[in-house]
Amino acid sequence: MAAAAGVLIGLLFVAVSLRPETVFGETASPGGRSRAGAAFTSLVNTFFVALVALIPRANLGQVAIIMAVLSLIGIARLHRQVPRQEVQAVLLVLGVGTYVYQLVAGVLLVITPKDRGQVFAIAYVGIASLAVALSRAWSLVQGKHLRPGASAAAEK
Repeated sequence: MAAAAGVLIGLLFVAVSLRPETVFGETASPGGRSRAGAAFTSLVNTFFVALVALIPRANLGQVAIIMAVLSLIGIARLHRQVPRQEVQAVLLVLGVGTYVYQLVAGVLLVITPKDRGQVFAIAYVGIASLAVALSRAWSLVQGKHLRPGASAAAEK
């Protein structure tokens, strides 16, 4: 999972580089910025949690808690900048739900460090995070963050 998240971070950069001015430029839509930021947050979260999971006897619960809190803060900051009509409600709810679940699993894992069930829960959270990140990155590639008529201006 660590390798997959690392590779997908690279692919996200490729997706963003297809239309960089629509994601990071002065004329970038808030929806494009939030999609790219949320995808990056999901991938970084998964990458670091999976990376720590590779370390023998590492406390996975602590890193899961830290990354869940940082991801929730990041998602909140990103979505405050987006006009309500551009918010992808389903992906926002899935992202927040995923990080809250990761936070709870991390707390339970800190309380009972040998609970394999919570380790599996965190692994499934990583898979869900990868799925959310992929859907956001794919929407960037498709140009769904562009307003009608903006794609023609962006391609000039």
